[in-house]
Amino acid sequence: MYLQYKSSFFFVLVFAFSISFEVTAQKEAEKFTAKHSAYLEVGGNAGRYAFNYGRIIHQKGKLKLNGSAGFSMFHHSLNSKTTRLPVVPVEISAFYGKSNHHLELGMGVTSYLTRSLTFDSETFETIDKVVFDAWIPLRIGYRFQKPGGGFFIRVAYTPYIAFPREGREGWIFSPIFAGLSIGKSF
Repeated sequence: MYLQYKSSFFFVLVFAFSISFEVTAQKEAEKFTAKHSAYLEVGGNAGRYAFNYGRIIHQKGKLKLNGSAGFSMFHHSLNSKTTRLPVVPVEISAFYGKSNHHLELGMGVTSYLTRSLTFDSETFETIDKVVFDAWIPLRIGYRFQKPGGGFFIRVAYTPYIAFPREGREGWIFSPIFAGLSIGKSF
């Protein structure tokens, strides 16, 4: 009888430990082998659109750090003259998640050329000139990217802070902005 209780107790103990180990075991985050991405972003860091290249520069567990740079041309009309001017968004972001779905947080600098209209009080003429401008975009969003590569999409809230420049005093915070990126990771 004692031996029967002992074997039953041993069986229950082994069964309980096997269940508890199964419950507490955590799945390791997959290592990203597709570290590069090429994508089109509408809205977001560039303002209107940009073609971007990104690369995962560091990964540890569920956390990945990504650097990206892009290029766009803005169609700018001022004083009945139309010009195309370049825009260059650069960003560093961190995304957190186990497999395909991630929370993404980031920040960058978007530099661009724009046109400015000033008035010369001595000659009473307007002066149309190209000036350098920049803003700091912030990113809070969702990122879908498979560790092995393939289809890539992200959507984010991207407010920005504009630098002061000639004709604009102080820093300007713009809270209403978003972006959508679609492309491929490889």
